[in-house]
Parts: sequence; C-alpha cells; structure tokens
Amino acid sequence: MVSGHLFHCRKNSWPPEEYVARTALQLLDLDGGSPPEQAWRRRLNSHANILKEFSVTFMEAMKMMTLGVRLWSYVREEASYGRKAPIDPFTRERCKPSASQGVPLGGMGSGSISRGFRGEFKNWHIIPGLCENSSVMENQFSIFVTRDGGNKKYSSVLAPGHHEGLKNYSDSGISSWDWNLSGQHSTYHALFPRAWTVYDGEPDPDLKISCRQISPFIPHDYKDSSLPTSVFVYTLVNTGRDRAKVSLLMTWANSIGGFSHHSGGHFNEPFIGDDGVSGVLLHHKTAKDNPPVTFAIAACETQNVSVTVLPVFGLSGERHVSAKEMWGTMSKDGHFSRENFNAGSSMPSCSGETLCAAVTASTWVEPHGRCTVAFALAWSSPKVKFQKGCTYNRRYTEFYGTSERSSINLVHDALTKYRLWEEEIEKWQDPILKDDKLPEWYKFTLFNELYFLVAGGTVWTDGQPPAIEGKSSPACNQQKHSKKGAKSESVKDNHVKPDAEQVSTGDDLPNGEERSVSMYAAVHGSQMPEQTNGLRLQEPIPYLISKDGPENVGKFLYLEGVEYIMWNTYDVHFYASFALLDLFPKIELSVQRDFADAVLYEDRRRVKFLADGTSGIRKVKGAVPHDLGTHDPWHEMNAYNIHDTSKWKDLNPKFVLQVYRDFAATGDMAFGRDVWPAVCAAMDYMDQFDRDGDGMIENDGFPDQTYDAWTVHGISAYCGCLWLAALQAAATMAHRLGDRPYAEKYKLKFMRAKEVYEAKLWNGSYFNYDSGTSSNSLSIQADQLAGQWYAASSGLPPIFDEYKIRSALQKIFEFNVMKVKGGRMGAVNGMTPKGKVDETCMQSREIWTGVTYGVAANMLLHGMEHQGFITAEGIFLAGWSEDGYGYWFQTPEGWTTDGHYRSLIYMRPLAIWAMQWALSPPKAILEAPKVNLMDRIHVSAQAARAASEINVRKIAPDNRCIPSSTFHCEC
Repeated sequence: MVSGHLFHCRKNSWPPEEYVARTALQLLDLDGGSPPEQAWRRRLNSHANILKEFSVTFMEAMKMMTLGVRLWSYVREEASYGRKAPIDPFTRERCKPSASQGVPLGGMGSGSISRGFRGEFKNWHIIPGLCENSSVMENQFSIFVTRDGGNKKYSSVLAPGHHEGLKNYSDSGISSWDWNLSGQHSTYHALFPRAWTVYDGEPDPDLKISCRQISPFIPHDYKDSSLPTSVFVYTLVNTGRDRAKVSLLMTWANSIGGFSHHSGGHFNEPFIGDDGVSGVLLHHKTAKDNPPVTFAIAACETQNVSVTVLPVFGLSGERHVSAKEMWGTMSKDGHFSRENFNAGSSMPSCSGETLCAAVTASTWVEPHGRCTVAFALAWSSPKVKFQKGCTYNRRYTEFYGTSERSSINLVHDALTKYRLWEEEIEKWQDPILKDDKLPEWYKFTLFNELYFLVAGGTVWTDGQPPAIEGKSSPACNQQKHSKKGAKSESVKDNHVKPDAEQVSTGDDLPNGEERSVSMYAAVHGSQMPEQTNGLRLQEPIPYLISKDGPENVGKFLYLEGVEYIMWNTYDVHFYASFALLDLFPKIELSVQRDFADAVLYEDRRRVKFLADGTSGIRKVKGAVPHDLGTHDPWHEMNAYNIHDTSKWKDLNPKFVLQVYRDFAATGDMAFGRDVWPAVCAAMDYMDQFDRDGDGMIENDGFPDQTYDAWTVHGISAYCGCLWLAALQAAATMAHRLGDRPYAEKYKLKFMRAKEVYEAKLWNGSYFNYDSGTSSNSLSIQADQLAGQWYAASSGLPPIFDEYKIRSALQKIFEFNVMKVKGGRMGAVNGMTPKGKVDETCMQSREIWTGVTYGVAANMLLHGMEHQGFITAEGIFLAGWSEDGYGYWFQTPEGWTTDGHYRSLIYMRPLAIWAMQWALSPPKAILEAPKVNLMDRIHVSAQAARAASEINVRKIAPDNRCIPSSTFHCEC
C-alpha cells in the first residue's frame, strides 16, 4: 500500500451536488436511489460530438502502400466467403462513433448491449465478433403522470428529444411520442457495473425520479457474473401536495441492432411468471443461421404496483396497433388491458416489418411519499456460433439450461436478487471508494474501465466441446454430428497427462511426412483430417485437451477490440490480464491453460503474411500464438496475418511472465505443474533469436513485437527487458517446482544476458530504444521497462539497480509525459532525447492508453506515486473528462497528440488494474518471504564452465522436441 502523505491531494472534482440539487439527492436516498459520491457524471443535454479518427502521414502511407494493397485484397477475399477480416480499415460503419457511450448491460460472455448516457440502447454485440453500433430508438423508458383528478398530466420519453435517430421515423412511429425532456435538469452517474439517471423535476416539476441500472458483474462469482440480464430500478419521490398516479413504460423492439428487425420471422408472446414477475418474450430469428435470441422485458408486480403489457405494436399500424396508438392508450389510461396476457404468440413478422412490445408498471405516489418500481431485461441466446461452424453453449446454460425461454427465469431472478448483487458490488467497491488517499478521478475510472469485460465482445462458454451444426471447419468435423434437436455428444477430458516420453514424434509416418503431435495426443488419439489441398492438419483439437484444474469455470474469450476482431490477443492481454487475475482469477488461469496447450501445438496450414508477402505455417510449435483465432477460436489460431508472429520476440517472454505472475499470486501448484512443460518449450524456442550466444535475444529489423509498425534493430529495450524478466521468472518458477537443472540454466542465461543488455543500452539516464544505428535508436520508449514492471508485480527481485529503474522512469515522466501538453494526454510511445515526439512511424508518435496505465503502475511499484498518478491522469483528462475528446466507455488503443483515436473499445486499457495491483498486491505476494530466490539457485562450476564453452542451440521452426524434465515439486 502507498503512504497517504505522498499523494497529490486535490478536492473532489466530481461532487454530485454540482449536478443534482442536494435536496433531491437526500429525497432519493431510498433503496440506493441516490447516486454515489464518486461517479463519472454527465448532463443528459450534453452534446455527443462525433469522434475524430487518426490518419497516417504521406510518408507513412507510402511505406505501407504495399501492405495496404495486400490487406485490401485479403479483406475482399474474406468478404467473398461471407466473413469479416480480423482487421479491416476500409469498411466504415453506418453510424459514426460519437461521445455518447455509457455503462453496458449484462454480465460477461453472453452477448452485450450498451446504453448511452442519454438512454439509448446501442452497440449490440450478440453475435460473436459482430457489433451493430447504431441505436434502436424504439427501446425506451417513458413516464406518464396524472395529478389533480386528471387536470394535470405529464408525459415524456425519458430521453432528450433532440436525438438525431428520430429523423428516420414516420408520424405513426416513435416520432409521434412525447419527447419533452430537455435534459437540462437530468443527469447521468456511472460507476460500473451500475449507473444512475436522475430526473430532477423533469418532466413533472414535483416529481423526483432516479433510474438505477444494475448488472450482475460480481468479482469471484462465476455464476451470476455470466448472466445476460440487467435491472432498472426506479425510485419515485412526490414533492407535490396531491397524489400522483405514475405509470412507467418500457418499450422494446424485436431486434439485435442494425436492420435485423426487418428480416422477418420474429414473434412476441406475453407471460406471467412467479413472484409477480410478468412481461413479454420477443423471439428473434437471426440471419445467416446464427442461433436465435429471445428477449424478455418484465416488471415486478407488488401490493402497490400493477403490471400490464402490450405484446405487439408496430410502427406503421398496418397489421398491429401502431406506436402512435399505443402512446395514446398510455396517455389516456396509464395502462394496457389485462386481457393482453391471454393473447398468446403473435404471428411471425413479415420482411421489412418491425415488431415491438411494451410493459408498463403503474402506481400511486402519495404527497411527500416514495415508491420503487423495478423492470428487468434479459436476452437468452444459449448457443454461440462462430462463422466457420463450431457452436458452443454459453456459460449461463450450466445454471439455466439451453432453452431460449430461460429468459423468463433470468428476469425473475434478476428482479428478486438484484439487492443481493448490489450488496456484493458495494462490498467490493467501498474499500477503494472510501480510501481518501486515492485521487477522485482514479476511483471511478478504475471501475468504469471494466466496461470492456462486458462490451468487448466477450464469449464465455460452459467449457464443453463444440456441438456441430452443418458444415464446419476440419477441427470441428472430428466431433460426432447430432441429429437436429438432439444433444450433441461430448468428449470428456479425463485429465490424463502422459509423460513426454510416451508421445510419438511422428517419425513413423509414411513417405517422410512431417507431423507434429502434441504431448496430449496419446490421450484422445484424435487427429485432424487431411484437407483437399494436400496439407495435413496434425493436431488434436486443443479445446478438448485443455484442463481447467479442480473447477471447470468454462472457456473465456474477449476481443482485442471491436475493430480488431481477434480473440484473446496475447500481447495485449499481457497488459489487460491484471483485471481478470484480480477479479476472476479462475478465468485468468483458464486462459493461461489455453495458451499453454497452444504452445505445444502446431498447425501446418499455409498462411500468407501481408507485410512482406511471404508464406509460412499458421502455428509453429514452441511459439506462443498471437491470438486464439477469429472465426474458429481454439482450432484456427493466429488470425493476425500482418507479420509472422512466430518470429516476434515479445510473445514467449510475455507468456512466461504471465504464467509466473499468476502462479505466484494464486499459489496454485497444480497450475504451475500443468503449464511448466509449455514454459520450458516457450523459453527454449527463444534460443534461436540469440544470434551470438551471449544470452540476449536480438530483434530482426522489422516490427517483431506488439508495436507492429515500429521497427527494431539489434537488442531492444522493450523485448530485451521482457526477456530478462522471463529468464528470472522461469528460473524462480523452476526452483519452486523443484526443477533444479532448469533453474540453474535460466539463472546462468539471466546473468549473462543482463550484462549484455546494460552494456549495449544503458546511457546513464535511460535505456536506448535499441542497439542499432537508426535515427530513432536513442529514442526514449515509454514501455522500455515492461519486464521490470512484471517482475515487481510478481514479487521478483529488481532486474536492474534501483537507481537505474527510477532514473529511466523519471526520464519517461519528464519527456514522454510532461512534454506532451503538460502531461494532460498520457505517455507518448516515443520521444527523442531533444524533447520532440518520435515521428518514425504512426505508433511511435501515438499515446497508448493501456501502456500509459502500465507505466504508471511501474512508477507506483517503485515509490513514484506522484509521477504515477499524474501520468495516468492524462488518460482520464484526454479520454474521460468533460473537456476531453469523448472516449468514455470506448477507450481506444491510443490517440495522437491532437486527440485523434485509433481503434475504439480496446482491450489494453484494462491495464489500469495493474495500478490497483501495485497499490494492493495479493496476499500471496505481499506476505511471501522476503527472500531473493535467485540467490538460492546454486550454479555449479561445471554448469558455468559448460555455459561458457557450448554454443547456444538453435531451434528450427518445425522442431518436434518438447523439452521434458523430471522434477519434484516442493509443495
């Protein structure tokens, strides 16, 4: 923990009293109706400006022209198969992104819907990898108030009436509704996973209204955090002298965004559930044979609240009641007929027709009285299907089954359990929110950046093998096909782990064919079939062989970003993973097990790399994959095809560092033993990049790391530091697992490599960008100490002398942070020693949000609290503040020094949780013996002599040998 006197103190900059009258806050302080002291806030009439995207310079465009042509051709080729390319800079969204986002709905991995701060439902991410950005304007909450025996009436949609989306509707559609809310006295307050909208006298001057949005994102709860549902709790306070009849209306379109509501075949039906929960089911037939989705909108009837429904209304009024007629009924009566509950299922919609439904909850509020009304939304899409054919059951089906009608049970449980969810959320958040030593902006930004774990295209399956429907990828075709409607057969993992010596190396194959067989192949005996192009896929399905340890928490995927459609991009997960490890450690270990399996796996299908036009195999054994795929995750990895990532220098060290950190933080010895063979393979694979045998890896003169447009020559400050940290982590892990030969081996390499690294790169105040002679070799890279960051986060001893670490971090702070608009933008990736932004390429001149958070965490770990919070505050000021560029709840990968973004809704900014990790390390690291385990690794004279005499062994890309060692665990 940090000491209080070191923090730069500042007054609360976001007090709720500046947005809502204090009397209104006091009146709404019932059942959580008043927003919290710490929250991100906006007035509903705030302008949602169109965001500005980055552009490349003329010279950058010329350098990337050949790549652009190849990428354009690849995007067209994928489109011809009906697929979206993982990276597509050419296709523009119909709806331009704007500064209008808010807290998304639902738990993790079951599809997500975002809700803007003005109330619009948008960014539909129901189908994996596809995001429909545009708002569905029929989805609204509205209010109808009657006073004084009907002489006073107020009605309005509870969203500002100046929304641009209203222009597209006819007079009989939603434009006929009363859009009377100006938003001037209405405010939005966000503290993920909850949000409050306060209507202070709008539309009725004598009625205070609070809408509290609650989603079940609950750390360490692996059941409720998977549920696709949200609750909207309205607190009503009547400050007038007469009774008020208040009717709240929820309307919903049978749509999953875009033009999906026009496709036809959709139908609605009313339902009455248990405990007063009733509403409407909206059954949606998706396009392109994607699994169906069933929405449920519902309210809870109580002694004081009555609930009625209108199962179907339309926009035109041709076949159903029109939106205008529905509004007229509500304005007149304040409710619908109870006979509507007996209506049964509607006729399926026709092509081009929009079906909508409505639920209303009505109550009387006495003078100076209060009342609570609760609505719920659920979307049940139990199966998730990827474009190349594999279909999985979502995590929540473990508890609710695979019927689409489970949405009834979902809304029921949401309405009856949301108070328990809030108790758990507050128990988690309160210690941070009440810590007076922490800056105000940091507290709520820390929680709000977690939006990505819901809105980042997350998929969370039940952990079982895929069911097969129709044509599929070769990997999927190994599974038995099930008859329509029948449950597919599953191959159960018996968790048998053979010794490495038992595994065939493929030498017995006919005609000298090369085949790489993983160490698990003997367990299942399944091999991928030969393809028609003559290439053979040589590996059992990794999905079937992965082991989740004592408890199966399922399989978890999240996108690199909504514009970069690749699952679990590992070089980015390196930064983001602190959030999962802190809040859902079992998911984090599951992800690491997937990558450990992937290290020992080879896929010899040919892939063309777009940067240089060469070809290679899709996945090389021993290399950590860049990602788990796009259209067939787990089975077709490395969807990224700009560069050959088997030649990247950061992925393998990042794998070793993450594994060790997770091992040290959880103390899970079984996890450590299970992944150790992959750690050894990943480390030994890197030997080929040590060209001169001095222990230090060299980069190859192309962008061979996460900065994939920024070329590195020779020894890299970034990759070299990661390598040093990985050597130290591997040696320490080997020692803890009892594998003494490997501990000795890695310690020797570390000692030699560190000497080389410092001699080649340290210039007296920081580490040079690389050891080459290019124009930017002396640049100051913000991320130069990424390896030291991980070493410190994992409880490992410092890689360098403390004065060198602090000197480099201070240099980064003074140059990369403070010389860019006074520290109000974050840390620019590259800065010249003369104090000018490094213009070598687009990435050197960008400010990466997640890297900035990582640098800030490194500063905190080394006692530089003031510099750390100033550095991270730049991201808040530029991205989240009212005077910034409008990137709240869509934090991009980065922005230029003039604030133009690249890649919205991106994974890496979850690295803000590395700051919290630095402030509050887990008990296993905090209470670990303060002993340098590296000092306990004894290096024999014989080993030291051998290391100085033997040339470093090179590993060919098609190596078949997986390192094995016999070790005894000291657990």
